[in-house]
Amino acid sequence: MSDILVFKNLTKQFGKHKVLDNLSFHIPKGHVVGLVGPNGSGKSTIMKCILGIYPYEQGALYFEGQKITSKNVNQMSSKTGALIESPSIYPFLTGMQHFKLYSATKADVADVVNLMGMGKYINSKVTRYSFGMKQKLGIALALINKPELVILDEPMNGLDLMATLDLRKIIMSEAQRGITFIVSSHILSELEKISDDIILINNGKMVFQTTMPELRGLGQRSYILTTNDNKAAKKLLLQHGFVVADNGSSIQIDNSARQLNDFLTVLIENHIELLDISHQGMDLETATLRYIKGSRGVHND
Repeated sequence: MSDILVFKNLTKQFGKHKVLDNLSFHIPKGHVVGLVGPNGSGKSTIMKCILGIYPYEQGALYFEGQKITSKNVNQMSSKTGALIESPSIYPFLTGMQHFKLYSATKADVADVVNLMGMGKYINSKVTRYSFGMKQKLGIALALINKPELVILDEPMNGLDLMATLDLRKIIMSEAQRGITFIVSSHILSELEKISDDIILINNGKMVFQTTMPELRGLGQRSYILTTNDNKAAKKLLLQHGFVVADNGSSIQIDNSARQLNDFLTVLIENHIELLDISHQGMDLETATLRYIKGSRGVHND
């Protein structure tokens, strides 16, 4: 699959401070890519560089194979929809009037209003909107001109459970139609559900880029055990060189360097009864915390 967007050794500075440091990654066309990292890691700067809001000092940015420069950045922007930080809306205009500012056709407006479930209030002034309604309007404006790339910064902010579920369905269905999404969110459990790929940034550097199946696979050799004597089992396994954590009613074993039969044999030979065992796959939150704590440089996978 081809890439819609490629960052190549991109560096962005504010004064002497490098906000993005020799950053390289790629965005596959038609994928939902989760952009993850702590506050101040450079996520918003990445988005603003893509949109041409921020120039960069070194490196290159390619959109559909074409190098983006100050002369052609508007061409890329016309194919991109975005919601960054907060919706750019005017409180005394109606939602419908906002769409007219974007020169959208009536058919396109009808489609996105229906898609976002905004029909009941689209003709009301935005000053009457709740925070969640304003957020939905901002997302709708990002989608209105049928962009090839959509950038969403914290799109779940202010949305209730049903609106969050609806947004998840919308992003996934639009991606199936070929639209590419870059989504940043601190709600990692939701981001995990919609993302095909994850890019983790820390201190302006790449920590890793991977697919969600690969990320989950990183934890497949961690096991959760319940025995008839967890305390004794933990002590015994530690004595045999296993990495063991106490999870309260169970124990967790990092079995990445050993075979399953190795620790089962230890338990059986010492008459400890195994009551339950399961794989512990790595979720996005666990991976983010683990790799941010352990990152000391750049790791491109």
